Amino acid sequence: EEDLYQTNVRSQYKADGQKLHEQERDNFKVWINGSHKILLGIENQTKIDRDMPLRVIGYDGAAYREQILNKKESERSQVMTVVLYFGEEPWKQPRSLKERIPQIGKLQGNDYKLHVFEIAFLTEEQISMFQSDFGIVAEFFVKQRKKEEYHGNQKPIRHVDAVLKFMSVFAKDERFLKLRIPKEDQIMSSKLLDRIEENGKEIGKEQTFQLVEMLVKENRMEEIERIRTDAKYYETLLKEYHII
Repeated sequence: EEDLYQTNVRSQYKADGQKLHEQERDNFKVWINGSHKILLGIENQTKIDRDMPLRVIGYDGAAYREQILNKKESERSQVMTVVLYFGEEPWKQPRSLKERIPQIGKLQGNDYKLHVFEIAFLTEEQISMFQSDFGIVAEFFVKQRKKEEYHGNQKPIRHVDAVLKFMSVFAKDERFLKLRIPKEDQIMSSKLLDRIEENGKEIGKEQTFQLVEMLVKENRMEEIERIRTDAKYYETLLKEYHII
């Protein structure tokens, strides 16, 4: 992980005469290991895509094409793409070009394999191998798939802002974005969850106060008593009054 460096996520190519086209990856890094260099594409998936082998071929092909078009650089590097899948269902769709287009095998055509990592299915041993913040992210998704409560751990998060943004998108939980933590602060993942919970309680108190105030104004006193015990009705009224 320490040998990865960010590079341009956009690749350009010409088609339809001289018209310039662009396609963008989720993430594109340079992996340098001694004298060996690999251009590593990283695609994040929350849903299974049976056409993923075709998409990856397009991304990798564009990266090779860009190397050819770069007249200043004579060195050529291998391009490789990994798919980080965060879904809770096993990836049972094609993992290669031949699996997606069976006719290729019959014609003795070249295959192209897909490197899919099912994050929510990683073992504890595999998660412990991560040295970066991604280990915390992976542990969260494993617990979520198992329907187990995630309490975090004592490992400090080095890039808090990046982790919060990532989790808000892929965990589909906007509470991560509502936290205000200075970028220079280091915080444990267990403490992060505590802050989310505390923040949620404060927001809940404010929403309840607004709702009760509106109900009082409209003399809906019986509703106030009901929202104390009926969570679904409470949420219905929050939406009715456009509080959420």
